This record gives sequence, structure tokens and C-alpha cells, in this order.
Amino acid sequence: MLIDENSAADYLPMILLQRLLILAAALLIVPASAAQVADIIFINGDIYTVDAKRSWADAVAIRGNRIVLAGNNEKALTLRGENTRVVDLEDRMMLPGFQDSHVHPIEAGMGYLGCSLHKGRSAEDYAGLVANCARRRPDTSFIDGAGWTMDQFFNGLPDKKTLDTVVSDRPVILKSATGHQLWVNSRALQLAGIDANTPDPEGGRIDRYPGTNEPSGSVQENSAMNLILTARPDYTAEQMIAALTYGQHYLNQYGVTTVQDALLKLDGKEAYVGGPTYMAHDRAGKLTLRVIGALVWNTELGLEQIDRIITTRERFKTQRFSAPAVKIWLDGVMEVHTAALLKPYLDRSDGHKGELLIKPDLLNEIISRLDALRFQIHFHAIGDAAIRSSLDSLEFARQANGVRDSRHHLSHIQLFDPADIARFRELDAVANFQPYWAWADPFITELTVPKLGSQRSRWLYPIGSLLDSGAIVAFGSDWFVTSGNPLLGIETAVTRRDPLTNISDSFYDSERIRLHDAIAAYTINGAYVNFLDDETGSIEAGKLADLIVLDRNLFALEPAEISEAQVLLTLLDGQPVYGDWDLKPQPKSAP
Repeated sequence: MLIDENSAADYLPMILLQRLLILAAALLIVPASAAQVADIIFINGDIYTVDAKRSWADAVAIRGNRIVLAGNNEKALTLRGENTRVVDLEDRMMLPGFQDSHVHPIEAGMGYLGCSLHKGRSAEDYAGLVANCARRRPDTSFIDGAGWTMDQFFNGLPDKKTLDTVVSDRPVILKSATGHQLWVNSRALQLAGIDANTPDPEGGRIDRYPGTNEPSGSVQENSAMNLILTARPDYTAEQMIAALTYGQHYLNQYGVTTVQDALLKLDGKEAYVGGPTYMAHDRAGKLTLRVIGALVWNTELGLEQIDRIITTRERFKTQRFSAPAVKIWLDGVMEVHTAALLKPYLDRSDGHKGELLIKPDLLNEIISRLDALRFQIHFHAIGDAAIRSSLDSLEFARQANGVRDSRHHLSHIQLFDPADIARFRELDAVANFQPYWAWADPFITELTVPKLGSQRSRWLYPIGSLLDSGAIVAFGSDWFVTSGNPLLGIETAVTRRDPLTNISDSFYDSERIRLHDAIAAYTINGAYVNFLDDETGSIEAGKLADLIVLDRNLFALEPAEISEAQVLLTLLDGQPVYGDWDLKPQPKSAP
């Protein structure tokens, strides 16, 4: 039986007698021919297919790694053979595997396996965690970690003296939760040769004590971060594999089966240099994600890097991993005034608007060249000036190269000028939001709104407006920046509240979206971004069996209950990569 989305709640109660009759009938069914036999049949489910009609089904049959039927119990059981595994969903929900359109699995794994500050809630907590790391690892030449948040420090800027008090004999290098800052101790600054005479690099900033040039212990954006990271030893191949193993398990446990790794560097010291790690893991048969890689454009170089990017695209290609996209990083973040705005920040008196990391004329040339070479462009654009510059460059490329199925997308897209909303649909650009950010947390209320004022703040994360305009909206987590659990993002998009407490005010209630749109953004629309919508993203015959089972039907819940649902089983190519066939809850790692 197929039912539409609006009647889902009426479908939930299953008559026990009906189920018993179905199971009894299954035992009597004449086995199908060998060519038709399914390997796995799921029955008695609330199966939301996310197909074009947003249909519901009772059952799914799988042969090999593909779905052969999505329909009712009776039809599915005609495909039962002697060795067919029949799984009774008992009214649990099945969805297509989630697709995270902007995430960093390896770097996240490295952050959690290193000196993790993710559980800290104050500067004092962070200092204690670093001290513990130093005690546990007395033989390491440096302390490396991640996970601190700017809202725990005045003006978002941590101090080297806090770290010096707990570790002074070794460099300490700690990446922020946003990935745009490093917090370091004095020893790390010394090792990198950074002192009062070191100028700020182009596109970056060395934070300094007020009234002096003395570095205070934090640096902003890639060019400044690289001054320190180049002095750090390389990660070993073993460390990289361990980080990927952690990262893929973390994502699998929340139902994620496909990702776009949003920043694969070609070289350098960071975990973003992950292409060889993905390939090695896949060739070993251990990669449990489909991975689309976005090769990072080095903003410190010019067009001369295109040849190397082409070569890398051809080299980075295994069964579950490829790198057909290029990441263009256009600006920083609002909280420390590095996002590029159309109008000045209100909390500064110097007219500062941030800056674009790539000037418009050069950006136009870069994007038109890459577009002509059939690369997908993955923009990092936070401020309204960065969003506009991204769209302008896509328009320039379209005029130069003509219209094609490019599926370029802009990620983060925090602050809009409303005039640019309609341009996404006009230019066939995908709006790639991180929906978990769209609530009034301290990053918004304390570090962002005062910089913008209420009028501009109205246009922070306008997800509903983008959907209403007809644009394609996809979702990602940006994990490790915030949780990689898609259900947290889905709930936030539907409520515009803190999904963990539900006590915050709704953040611009008019931008709430419907549940079925939020699910689509994490499934079929993510598949569209990754050029995988013919193969994944919905539950339909012929598609790959990338599926998840939840312990309850999301449509039967109050909006504030969505994130309480638990993923019980994640299938990739029809095989479990998290959970087991018994559908028993299992503990999950990390938040």
C-alpha cells in the first residue's frame, strides 16, 4: 500500500492480526525463480521513499547491492527465496541514507583523536583538558587538538597565557570549532618564528594585545594559520587512517552514507590532505562512505594551479571516492570580522567590511576556466558580499561557457542581501545550508547580531525563503564544526530552535521549513549535489541500497522530538555499516 505524506500519521497503527497473517503467508509463498529472488526483504515498515511523488511503502526488497522493489508486503514477499533474509521493521521508519553535502570526516577524526576540547564549556575547562593531554602524552613533541569555541572568550579571542600556564615546554596548536582560527601557546609562536615584527599575511591576521604588536595567541584564517602549521610535523599515514576510521564510523552511526568532503588540500600539514587516505582505505575494502571530494583552491596562488588540479582529479578516483569538485574559499567568519560584507560591521568605527579572499575579476576568470573544464564549484561564502561575488562569477561563467548541468553550490551562506535570493534559481546554483546553525545560540546573539543590527540579521540563514524561491536546497553539517547528526539539523530547520533543549526562541520563525523538505535536503537533494541522484537519494527500484532504519516515524513526532529518533541500522550497498539486522539500539560515539 502506498500512502501520501499527509496521511502518514493515520498509517502508523498496525493491526496485530494483519501482521500475523502477512508473516504466516510469507511461510507459504512459493519461492521465486533464482533470477528474481531477493537477498533481503524488509516488511511492515513506514518507508518514506523520497521519490518524486514523496510516496510511502510497506516493504523494500534488495538483490545484491540494489533495490529491486519498493512497494507493499505482498509483492515483496513474492521475491522471497530459500535463503532470503526477511526483516520485520515492526512499524519502524526507513529512509534513504543521509547525504552530508559539506563535512570533514578525516579532520574531524583527527580532532577527536588528538587533544579534544569538544566537551569544554569555558576557558578554564579548555586549560584543564590541555593539561590532561600533556600528562597522557609526555613523549609527544607537540600538543595538537581542536574543538574550542569563540563564545567562551572575550571578543572570541583566546590568550596564549592560558595555555602557557599548563604547557610551556612544547608547542600547543589547537584549531577552533569553526576551523578558521588557531589558539597557540608561546612555544608554538616561537617555533613558527612569529613575534611583534611579523606582519599579517594577506588574507589572514595575527591577533595582538591591545596597544602593542605582541602576538596574543590566536591567528585568523588560512594564510596566518599556515605560518604555524608549516612548523608542525606531518601526520603519519597511520594517523590519517585512524582519523578516517573514526570519522566514517561517527557518520555511519547517524545514518550518513554519502558525503562531500568540503576541503581536500593537494599538500600541506593539515588532515585535509586526505585523498591518498580515502583511496587506500577504499582499495582495502574498508571505506564505508561514498565520498565526493572538493579540491581546495589555494588563494595564495593563481591560475597556474589549474593543471595540478586537473591531474589530481584524474588520480583521485576509486570505487567509492572521487574528486570532481573544487572548493573556493571566499571569506572568513562573522564573529571575528573576517566574513566579507556589503556594508560595514556595526561594532567597528573604521568602516571595516571584511574582505574577499579572491578579487572579483580574478574570481570570474577562475570560475569560468574551471566551469569550462567541467569541475563542480563548491563555494565557501559566509557574508552577503561573498555570496554576491560567488553568484556574479557563476553568471560570468554561464555567459562565457553557456548553460550546462554544473550543480555548483554555495555552502554556509549565512547572511544574504535579499536581492540575491532569486539568483540561485536563475543560475541553477544549489543553496547548501548547515541548518544546525540556524538558531539563536551565543554565536548568533552575542557575536553576530551586534555586528549587523536587527535589520540585516533578519536575513541570517533564510532557508525558507530560498525554498520558496524555487532554489534547490541541500544540507550539510560542517562536522567537526558542529554535530554531524542530520536529525539535529533537520529538527533545527523545522523549528529554528536549539534541538538539544528547545528552550530558545524561534529564530525568525518565517524561515522554518516543512519536515519533508528538510528530509529531501539531506537525501535526494544531497544526491543531486553529488551527481548521484540516479543512483541514490531515494528508495526506488534500480537504485543502490543505501538505506537507514529509524526507531520511530519522524512524521508522527512533534517537531521538537525529531532529534530524539535513533538510527538503528545503516546500509551501504545493502550491507550494514552500522547496527545489525536485529535492529537493537547501540551506543553512539561523540556528540
